[in-house]
Amino acid sequence: MQFLSAAGRVVDAYLPSDRETGRPRGFAFVEFSSEAEAAAAIRLFNERELGGRTLKVNAAEARPPRTDGPRPPRSFAPPSGPGGFGGGGGNAPSRERPFKAKGSRRGLRARKRSL
Repeated sequence: MQFLSAAGRVVDAYLPSDRETGRPRGFAFVEFSSEAEAAAAIRLFNERELGGRTLKVNAAEARPPRTDGPRPPRSFAPPSGPGGFGGGGGNAPSRERPFKAKGSRRGLRARKRSL
């Protein structure tokens, strides 16, 4: 952000990163100490090349309100039962664990191939 300090005093900078890779997403939010400095940064650096890439510098806009309504709250209910999966515990088979493979690995692979 030292590059942008030529337009004025940079108060804050935020580089969002991708949730999956952790790499920067390719844009940043930079806050200047005054509106005049922000306007100077737009005037000085918009369409300027830096490191082989053309910069696009503009004022941030407020995100529009969601039209599909608020997101439903997530439910993170703790697992129930002693086994943590709602089963009766012990060695008794539970119908609430459909992911538990029954039989050998060879049989499991054969069933997958037949699908």
